[in-house]
Amino acid sequence: MTPALAATGRRELDLSTPLGVVQANRRIWCTMTDNQPVYWFWRGDVYSRRQGEPDKLLFKVEGLNTRTCATMNDPAKGGQFVRSTSREILLYLDPTTGEVLKTWNNPWTGDSVDVLHVANDPVNGEFTQRTRAGQPATWRGSTIGASWFLTTTIPLFYANPLAGAFQDEVGGKYHATEMFNFMGEKSNLVDLRLNSADATVSWARISDWLPWMKMGDREGMLYFHTGGRKLLDWNDVSPLMRAEVERHYPEYRTPPPIADARPNETSWTYYLKVQKGEITPPKR
Repeated sequence: MTPALAATGRRELDLSTPLGVVQANRRIWCTMTDNQPVYWFWRGDVYSRRQGEPDKLLFKVEGLNTRTCATMNDPAKGGQFVRSTSREILLYLDPTTGEVLKTWNNPWTGDSVDVLHVANDPVNGEFTQRTRAGQPATWRGSTIGASWFLTTTIPLFYANPLAGAFQDEVGGKYHATEMFNFMGEKSNLVDLRLNSADATVSWARISDWLPWMKMGDREGMLYFHTGGRKLLDWNDVSPLMRAEVERHYPEYRTPPPIADARPNETSWTYYLKVQKGEITPPKR
């Protein structure tokens, strides 16, 4: 139990206070032990959507986010806050065999292209008692019966790092939406005797074509539909993902240090660094 909570003598988290919100987020995303790694694992499908044709199942996917948290203090952020650091992988799999893809045959262009799997390092963030607007943090989740739910929708629209200088004139914005839904038992979340809240997640994403698909300006989009959960034991991650990490991404077994100050990576900035020769993706 953190000192601020121990001083109150409480045995149950108070979600009506900014401090309670910060600690709830920590309990959902990580554990209450500083620098203890957790493993968010998920799997699902990726479909295409184009006008005038049926949606196509293009890929199966498996994802891993290796994360840790630590509690810190900053009066400018409302006092006690939580810093979180992580690395993230998303593997594109053959929809029939489930094998990790090396190349992909584009059904619209007829070309065979190299698949670039997501390997974003880092993906960091903070949970603070004050919002960016300076308002007290509030619990954005809800409860139904004995369960809690936390739904987050993130619309994205910004300058595409792969496009040129005249994006406002000729286009080139990155346009996507990330949709998360976390859930678990309320008693598990608010019980301060427990070190972590058991949590499941569903993740959906609507986005433009992936850059390595070489679709150019062709009309259409992708949508991802996945589900998973937080795991405390590395051995509970799927055998396929564990093998990929051990062979190609060994640093993804552990999260970045809590003081990591690097800017966050995205699949688009990662692709750009690969094209510029700053990153060499693993060879399969």
